[in-house]
Amino acid sequence: MSIRIVLPTALARHTEGQKSFESQAQDLPGLLAEFELRYPALAQNVKDTNGKLRRFVNVYVNDEDIRFLGGEDHRFADGDEVMLIPSIAGGC
Repeated sequence: MSIRIVLPTALARHTEGQKSFESQAQDLPGLLAEFELRYPALAQNVKDTNGKLRRFVNVYVNDEDIRFLGGEDHRFADGDEVMLIPSIAGGC
């Protein structure tokens, strides 16, 4: 099984400029654990001190918010595209 991870430029700087790569992770906790091994700087930016996904990082599986698919319990399927998008805040 293989999934494709897609990152915006803001996060790709922590993967030596790679904006996409393949993963064998079966779920979000597995993906975060893989980041720890492959891209420690990325893991540091998307995981909190408890090893969970930071609140401001949104995850989309095939353009659907993972929160509506079951969150951490959602199992990826072969060929899924998983996007990590940091939230942007601002304004007056």
